[in-house]
Amino acid sequence: MSSPTPTDQSPDAFRMLPAERHAAAWLASIYALRMFGMFMILPVFAVHAKTMPGGDNLSLIGLAMGIYGLSQALMQIPLGWASDKIGRKPVILGGLLMFAAGSAFGYMAETLEQLAWARALQGAGAISAALSAFLADVTRDEVRSKGMAMIGASIGITFALSLIASPILYNWFGLQGLFGLTGVMALGAMAVVMWRLPNPDDPKLPGAVHQKAVGFKGAVDVLLAPDLLRLNLGIFTLHLTQMALFVVVPGLLVSGLDLPLSEHWKVYLPVVLGSFLLMVPVMIWSEKKAKTKTVKLGAIVLMALVMAGFMLFNQSGLALVALLLAYFIGFNLLEATLPSWVSRVAPPSHRGLALGVYNTSQALGLFAGGALGGLISRSYGQTVVFESILVCVLVWFVLVKGIKALPARGSNSPVNPQTNAVKA
Repeated sequence: MSSPTPTDQSPDAFRMLPAERHAAAWLASIYALRMFGMFMILPVFAVHAKTMPGGDNLSLIGLAMGIYGLSQALMQIPLGWASDKIGRKPVILGGLLMFAAGSAFGYMAETLEQLAWARALQGAGAISAALSAFLADVTRDEVRSKGMAMIGASIGITFALSLIASPILYNWFGLQGLFGLTGVMALGAMAVVMWRLPNPDDPKLPGAVHQKAVGFKGAVDVLLAPDLLRLNLGIFTLHLTQMALFVVVPGLLVSGLDLPLSEHWKVYLPVVLGSFLLMVPVMIWSEKKAKTKTVKLGAIVLMALVMAGFMLFNQSGLALVALLLAYFIGFNLLEATLPSWVSRVAPPSHRGLALGVYNTSQALGLFAGGALGGLISRSYGQTVVFESILVCVLVWFVLVKGIKALPARGSNSPVNPQTNAVKA
């Protein structure tokens, strides 16, 4: 017998059902296993690469680090759309297998060029869109942001833990061992998909079951939908500002707190965890009161205020920690609610495609933010980096003010991608 579904008037309507919690938790574990392996390599990659044949070429080192993001950006849309057509699980398994193959190649790599190809192969297993679409398939609108927040929390915690574990594991196993461990984690994630992840048509799951895509017309509508374009602009800007900000923040922590780079996790870990604890009540309130648009605009304003604070107080250690906490509150609110918003605006038959475009926009934002942040910092100084981010955030705010508010709770109808009106 299937579990009863809370009605839109029930006080339990905004509580995740056990089946929804379990599905979201297993999806978060897949993210964590995959991302932990990737994050572990980053803190030690550039140092180790200099010891390899070709390591005297700094441009090649940068290419080997960044090519993962490029291949991710190229593959998000094709794999997201494929998940609409052939199903989520086959695409997720294929992407994890590709990631594991790249890890095995990295384990065997003897030159920096081979390591770059390994990173590109890892990135080609771009399954974020398929995973997000799977979550949308198995959760109700009212609780979907909670599921997205669970995934976001797993990524944030994984990132913080990787900063601690990476130097230790590198000393034990070297970079070759880290690639091997990454491959093992990818295989573990595949086991979760095969044996623990439920099917979207499980009767215990009340979410909208995945409808397979047919034809091209719906795909074109998704690509040109005004509100989806606004949401894609939002995630691009959010991650552009993040990467540009962290071009200069580590140096500020060194000077403002006299904290060596190896100990920066002592700031990042409590700030990330504290921001999640503070943002969750706001996110729940926004879902219950149908104030998602208000909270989104408020989070953008908060990020603008944070940039102004960095411009004024970037030499104070305590101010830096407070500003980082405020930044991550706004960042995590947007990171949790934007993909949920995309999944509700996009028709169920093309969620994978819509989230593929969304994740591609995210990857391009990461690339653009790192490149522009480094260029501006080198040419004009760190204050101009904060000023540039502030301008981007204010432009973002103006452009997204016209986005249509999400339907009131209990409405599961997708928004028409051309008219932005809820289908009857």
